[in-house]
Amino acid sequence: MSTDPITASWETNAAAWTTAVRDGLIPSRRAGTDAAIVEICLRLAPRRMLDVGCGEGWLARAIGEQGVQVTGVDASAPLIYAARETGGATFEVASYDTLISDAAVVPGPWDLVVCNFALLGHPVAPLLSALRDRLSTGGHLLIQTVHPWVAAGEGAYASEWRTETFAAFPVAFPAHMPWYFRTLADWIHQTRLAGLMIEEVVEPLHPETRRPLSMILSLVRQ
Repeated sequence: MSTDPITASWETNAAAWTTAVRDGLIPSRRAGTDAAIVEICLRLAPRRMLDVGCGEGWLARAIGEQGVQVTGVDASAPLIYAARETGGATFEVASYDTLISDAAVVPGPWDLVVCNFALLGHPVAPLLSALRDRLSTGGHLLIQTVHPWVAAGEGAYASEWRTETFAAFPVAFPAHMPWYFRTLADWIHQTRLAGLMIEEVVEPLHPETRRPLSMILSLVRQ
């Protein structure tokens, strides 16, 4: 098992996460976050896409079905095995540290790189910088993450480590997961450090409450 606590949690929780995603058990995804990221990916009309932190592979499959050449990478080997069993894209095990240190891993160039609820650690600028270098000319990097103004909850609006217990999920997760809550200003800072600039911000809204479900940053090279 990985010594990185985030990766270790995804190795332990792989089966539960696969069930939750494939059975449509995550309300925010049903309400609009899945549709939002697919819509933006297809609007950008990539020929080649890299799905970073692809999990069990749902997004890679959805975009691959539209004729796009897609590769998904994830540090969790059990999640990659689940993705390969279903197919629909190319899937490889690769940690974020490997993507940073070895430019020969999934080198691209990629017209589109997507991190869909996949940037959970701190800092993220080194990874974003490595992904920027894999973009084709005119390529885009998309980040979908929890909306900072909603995800802050009752806690302080400050960038800090938190713990996801998965208690709200209708399936049992055997392990908790550490994750880094990031303010909007911090997201802007990290992307600038990585040599990226924000071209567009999309805030998918819940169809009934009209509150933000997530935040999507569309980034290009500075």
